[in-house]
Amino acid sequence: MPKYYSINLKLHPQVYEPAEDTFLLAENLAVREGDVALDIGTGTGLIALLMARKAKFVLGVDVNPIAVELAGKNARLNGIKNVEFRPSDLFENVEGRFDIITFNTPYLPGKPEEPIDLALVGGETGREVLDRFIDGVRDHLKTGGRVQIVQSSITGIGETLRRLEKAGLKAKIIAKKHIFFEDIVLINAHAAVRQDDSVESRT
Repeated sequence: MPKYYSINLKLHPQVYEPAEDTFLLAENLAVREGDVALDIGTGTGLIALLMARKAKFVLGVDVNPIAVELAGKNARLNGIKNVEFRPSDLFENVEGRFDIITFNTPYLPGKPEEPIDLALVGGETGREVLDRFIDGVRDHLKTGGRVQIVQSSITGIGETLRRLEKAGLKAKIIAKKHIFFEDIVLINAHAAVRQDDSVESRT
């Protein structure tokens, strides 16, 4: 059984296996002690389980039900109890606001044909899933909340930065890795304070 950052992981052929993009996020997590965290597209659950070491509570969601089941098994395997996994298409089944939200985005253009494709294929242009995430993420962040997005240069990093800014988030690239024909980048963004943040729903 493979081990990543001291986390034992069961794998499944229809769930994205941790790779360079996962590791870029894992090694730069901005989670803080006592955070309430959300991991979108949780896959094997690795990022959620790593955040659980510091966070008060972590919710991991995935549109792939096989991934949700696998992540739950991996939490039990490692004796990690301050996590919950549930099926959700981005924020569809998510309530409340979070201190930190992570998302390793699908970015290949096309249409998913198998469950594992949901982790890789981001729609006709490759940006559809990412753009929907950006449109909804602000409403799930606490005041001063942080967002971490892993993205490929294939789908336009500049466009992501512009959209985040338009959504009321200050964003910058904090890490980058070149792999074959693309750059994988990690974007950190945080929410600027806005008036309606004075009353926040509780997770």
